[in-house]
Amino acid sequence: MKDTLYNEQAAEGYVNEEGLYIIPVRQPPFVRFFAHLFSYIFHPLFIPSYTALFLIFVHPYVFPDSNPKIKILRSISVVLMTAFFPAFSVFLLKQLGFVKSIFLKTRKERIIPYVISMFFYFWIFYVSLNLRDSPLLFKVMLLGVFLACIAAYMANIYYKVSMHAVAMGSFLTFFILLALQGNFFMGLYLSIATLITGAVCTARLVVSDHHPFDVYSGFLMGAIMQGVAMAVLMG
Repeated sequence: MKDTLYNEQAAEGYVNEEGLYIIPVRQPPFVRFFAHLFSYIFHPLFIPSYTALFLIFVHPYVFPDSNPKIKILRSISVVLMTAFFPAFSVFLLKQLGFVKSIFLKTRKERIIPYVISMFFYFWIFYVSLNLRDSPLLFKVMLLGVFLACIAAYMANIYYKVSMHAVAMGSFLTFFILLALQGNFFMGLYLSIATLITGAVCTARLVVSDHHPFDVYSGFLMGAIMQGVAMAVLMG
C-alpha cells in the first residue's frame, strides 16, 4: 500500500523511488527560502571542512603547538579532499552525462559520487593517520566521515537516505564527544551545533522529496558511525 502525505493545501503528488505517493505540503516562501539557504550552506560536503576548521583554529587543545603555516596547509588539504574534489567530480559527471543533475535527485545518480567521495575521505584519513603531528580527535572526525559515507552508500541500495541528515548526525555526535572531553568549555559551540542540526534536518523535510524516515535514519546512521570511529581509535 502506498503511503500518502497530504494536507488541505497540497499540490499535485508524485511517486518517489520507494513507491510512496507524495503530495508536497506547501510552505510559505520565506520558509522555503531559509530551508534552501540552510541546505546549501550546510551541504554534506562542507561539514567535514567546517568541523576541521573548528578543530584547527577555534579549539585550543587539538592543534596547540602547530604553527600558522601548518594549520593553513592542513585546512587546505581537508577542504580539497572532502569538499572540492568530490564536488568537482559531480560536476564532471554532469558534463559527461552520467548524472542528469548536480543535485543527484535519484539513488542511481548517487552511486558513483558516493564511491568517489569514499575514495577521497579514506585518503585524507589514511594520510592523517600516518602523520605524527595529527591529533587523535582529528583522526576520529575523519574516520567518522569515511564510515558515514560507507553507511550512506549501503543504505542507498534500498532507499534514498538523506545525505544532509547523515552529515548532521556525524557532526553533532562529534561535538558531543568534544564536550565530553572536558578540557574546553563547549557549551556554546555544542548549542550552536544542535541548532544547526535541527535546522538542517527540518529544512530537508521542507524542500526535498525525503520521507521523514530518510532523515531520521540518516541522522542515526551518521551518529552511529561517528561513535564507531570513536570506539576504534579511542577505545
